[in-house]
Amino acid sequence: MSLVLHSVANKNANKTLIVSEFNGVKVELAKDFQMGVTNKTPEFIKMNPIGKIPVLETPDGPIFESNAIARYVARLNPDNLFGSSSIEYGQIEQWIDFSTNEIDAHIAAWHYPRLGIRTHLPPAEEAAIASLKRGLTALNTHLASNTYLVGHGVTLADIITVCILANGIKAILIKSFTSEFPHVERYFWTLVNQPKFKKVLGDIEQAKSVPPVSTKKHGQPKEAAKPKPEPKKEAKKEEPKAVVEEEEAPKPKAKNPLDLLPPSKMVLDDWKRLYSNTKTNFREVAIKGFWDMYDPEGYSLWFCDYKYNDENMVSFVTMNKVGGFLQRMDLARKYAFGKMLIIGAEPPFKVKGLWLFRGPEIPQFVMDECYDMELFEWRKVDISDEAQKERVSQMIEDAEPFEGEPLLDAKCFK
Repeated sequence: MSLVLHSVANKNANKTLIVSEFNGVKVELAKDFQMGVTNKTPEFIKMNPIGKIPVLETPDGPIFESNAIARYVARLNPDNLFGSSSIEYGQIEQWIDFSTNEIDAHIAAWHYPRLGIRTHLPPAEEAAIASLKRGLTALNTHLASNTYLVGHGVTLADIITVCILANGIKAILIKSFTSEFPHVERYFWTLVNQPKFKKVLGDIEQAKSVPPVSTKKHGQPKEAAKPKPEPKKEAKKEEPKAVVEEEEAPKPKAKNPLDLLPPSKMVLDDWKRLYSNTKTNFREVAIKGFWDMYDPEGYSLWFCDYKYNDENMVSFVTMNKVGGFLQRMDLARKYAFGKMLIIGAEPPFKVKGLWLFRGPEIPQFVMDECYDMELFEWRKVDISDEAQKERVSQMIEDAEPFEGEPLLDAKCFK
């Protein structure tokens, strides 16, 4: 059975191509595929309405999203790459989600702004690097006593994780960075030199330096070519004058627009400290303290509801999804407080949140940099409505039952 993968050869296509090497399933890259051309044709859009790659063409219809495609091809010979038991299957899925949310997303958040693909914000970059280090530290700890992520041989989790690491190591993860994670290094270089990995990935060369920040601004159109200046007539030669070179004064770092807002009577760190230190009488101490501190002129409250709750069929996957979202919100830690509730005793589980942001609106840099934001419906809290105000209080204190249902989990961003 031959399958056609519509894509250029990249990290996401490599996941499926390596799976095919392990499974003996023939997968071919589409011939003459041109990024920006082929994926805009009506034929491609019919396979994936948003035009992203890769897309796998099968006899039964197309599949998009790289992890879904890799899973499909892996299941064509499930004995090879899905473990030998239900618990191994669950752990494989666990590490796929982990590498996607805790490693891949943060590599992209560090790398893409430096290429000019996203807006470069130093605080966002620092948050991405910190989150990436946290993910790699966890992976390093696991690999200290394990050759593979699950069991005693290569699984789908290893294939996806190695493709993600290869992309980062070639682009931005220099040796001085990866040397902090020796077990990850050992794992990566061992696997990429196995024949089936090497056939697809080739020789991996680690980046020698972190790419400089692109001077092109995100979304800026290309400048029109400037006409060549007319050649100047040769001026009469004069004696050279002494030139005094002046060093240009260093430009100050651009301030976050939220730092330029008028001072607020609410000090966010004071609220976070009260929340963390209140162990008893939470409603009387912490909740009352919140409303005493809250400044509707300097801050705004927002409810959010996940748009795709019908997909939340597995509890740990849903919790990992929420955890990944909170990791990617690190860029807003100085300006926000949040509660995310996972609700329900049985699937599908509902994900609902409450967020406190500095300023009257959701900060634009958060909307631009955290792609998860568009996965939620956002609604500004009207604190003049007592019912909404009480709902805020219940979400802060993890009230259970919440809206008639038990809490599966509650996560705090502070």
